[in-house]
Amino acid sequence: MLHQAEIQVHAAWLAWLQTPAGAYLLAWLQDRLDVMLADEFGYFAVQCGMPNLEGLRNNRMSHRIVLQHPLEDGPGEHPRIWVDSFAALPLASASVDLLLLPHVLEFSPDPHAVLREAQRVLRSEGRLVIAGLNPWSLWGLRELALGSWFGSSLPMECRMIALGRLRDWMGLLEFDMDRGRFGCYRPICQTELWLERWAWMESAGDRWWPICGASYVIGAVKRSKGMRWVGLIPGQKRRIFSRAQVARI
Repeated sequence: MLHQAEIQVHAAWLAWLQTPAGAYLLAWLQDRLDVMLADEFGYFAVQCGMPNLEGLRNNRMSHRIVLQHPLEDGPGEHPRIWVDSFAALPLASASVDLLLLPHVLEFSPDPHAVLREAQRVLRSEGRLVIAGLNPWSLWGLRELALGSWFGSSLPMECRMIALGRLRDWMGLLEFDMDRGRFGCYRPICQTELWLERWAWMESAGDRWWPICGASYVIGAVKRSKGMRWVGLIPGQKRRIFSRAQVARI
């Protein structure tokens, strides 16, 4: 069962996504994922969390699944499975071709455990895609410099992870980062009117300070040492859930 503290964390994050700034972040992330995941091939694609984001909608894998906490809800036609923690996924080892973690790590009590679990469930050469909030941005600097004076504009439980630190963590788990993009250069605003007034900063930020976007999306490939089969092992059927895990679900 989810601990009360974790329930409050995810409830606060879901509520924030309903604000103008949250909708702005969601729209940018949806556009990036539609492009980034369109040409990823395989059998099984899994999204963890943020069910109101249809991150896999433009992907062409035959099996697309969303894992979510019980309190979350959202649109979409993909199968949805409730889980207690993204650090303990009900998936077989080396079974997933594409794993999407949209703003999961900064709200996890143990982001290292989430990444270790991602490494376990992904097959060799499988792709991991992570969306995160950038502390070296207008949003991050606002929280650092003014949060204690004027209150936080983001959920209090948010712990932003710098891209350099994330790269170090992933390197230890044999992930090779091979693509990425920053976005959301406008200041964090409480109204749509002010977000529109700062719209010019999108093109300016992308040109003049590209690594200072409030959000980033990165892609990485799981590398495994030694020989491996390309495709299925002869005579073996591809299965993402073990029989015991299916019984629990």
